[in-house]
Amino acid sequence: MRTHLLVSAATAALLAGVASATAASAVTATTDLNVRAGPGPQHPVVGLIGRGQPATLDGCIRDSKWCSVNGGKGWVYSEYLVGDAGGTRVVITERPADFGIEYIPAPETGMVASGEVTGAIVSGDVGEAIEPPAAVRSYVVDNRSDTIYLDGEVAVGATLPDTVEFREIPDYRYRYVYVNSQPVLVEPETRRIVYVVR
Repeated sequence: MRTHLLVSAATAALLAGVASATAASAVTATTDLNVRAGPGPQHPVVGLIGRGQPATLDGCIRDSKWCSVNGGKGWVYSEYLVGDAGGTRVVITERPADFGIEYIPAPETGMVASGEVTGAIVSGDVGEAIEPPAAVRSYVVDNRSDTIYLDGEVAVGATLPDTVEFREIPDYRYRYVYVNSQPVLVEPETRRIVYVVR
């Protein structure tokens, strides 16, 4: 009987260790956030987590801002995820050391990258998106430009580096460009993304 209890206690401890090592964290998207097939801007978009919607954070790649979500169903850029750290909402990239996120290896996806990353998107305060007319959205989709790949993720409020050239839209104040295979509208004076065409 005593041996049975010791085995049960050891088994319970082992299971508790496994549970804590694989425990996922509840997070919320601060903006409409692309879910990608792999950890990087060259991977295709496979889903979306809407602004204010919850997700389950499985783990993040060490020294990277890319994290796996929702039981391995995709990868997101963690600058736009917040979680609870002792009653305080924190951006996942700014989390305290004891936040409890598991580090996971980068997957070997077997995918060929779509293009070379040539710069970085500067994450900014998430703002309200503009609402462009349907004709503008159609124009941007019908007049596709070559995509550029930048480290990070396209989101309203982020800014694009000076190296990115924008294309004009007839009779419209905003410009557009395809970044990480996603068309975005940009305020040319500030280089701030004001709308993501989905």
